[in-house]
Amino acid sequence: MRFTKMEGLGNDYIYLNCLEGTPPDLPGMAVRLSDRHFGVGADGIICICPGRGGDFAMEMYNADGSRGTMCGNGIRCVGKYVWDKGLTRKTCLTIDTGAGPRSLELHILGKEVDRVTVDMGPVRVFPAVALEAAGEKFTVIPADVGNPHGVIFCPDPENVDLEKLGPVLECHPSLGGERRNIEFAACPDREHITLRVWERGSGVTLACGTGACACFAASLRENRCSSRVEAALPGGVLTLERRGETVFMTGPARTVFEGEVP
Repeated sequence: MRFTKMEGLGNDYIYLNCLEGTPPDLPGMAVRLSDRHFGVGADGIICICPGRGGDFAMEMYNADGSRGTMCGNGIRCVGKYVWDKGLTRKTCLTIDTGAGPRSLELHILGKEVDRVTVDMGPVRVFPAVALEAAGEKFTVIPADVGNPHGVIFCPDPENVDLEKLGPVLECHPSLGGERRNIEFAACPDREHITLRVWERGSGVTLACGTGACACFAASLRENRCSSRVEAALPGGVLTLERRGETVFMTGPARTVFEGEVP
């Protein structure tokens, strides 16, 4: 089976061309291939499938085999994949996801896609929740970007023990008990956001596009930032912009290597 490993800000996935059929046991395959010691190494796998109403569809599985609904960094790489491999010549695409269709604008440099702008749709932000976890008190702002998030503002995300707090907050009963991504964020000024993310199903990752959008929407709700910001994650920077009620995300997409596994 041929695969392509791609990344957006270090958020890396194994991409499979499933336009003519899907391999069996995708959850098991995600666990096996995502292992960074005995597999290819990734945050999960993303299958590129025929569109249900859009141009293509993406089906994603996290590194633990759980099904994902939407990935901001992953969908940018889907756009790069289909263009670079000649599966489309359109620079404006619609990709069907588990969270609904998302529109892409591909930015071409030379003969390849360099960056992608994604219409992430409206981000729903809910009232803050005060809770205790691991002996500490937190104020968490729930948000939905097609997948569930919990945003926590703090002085410096770099000083947060994500490995300790992420698993506890991810399924906290005060947040409804469902697994959600957890973001620790700060706004050093109105044009910048810094954040770190614990992703459900993958753990600490270098970047999370939907997580950045959740932090942006929560920051707008609390009047911490302007309508266009640079969001800095450990893996790099995303540009986020509010247009009406919709959030647009622009960032890079890169092919790491291609290979074949049994």
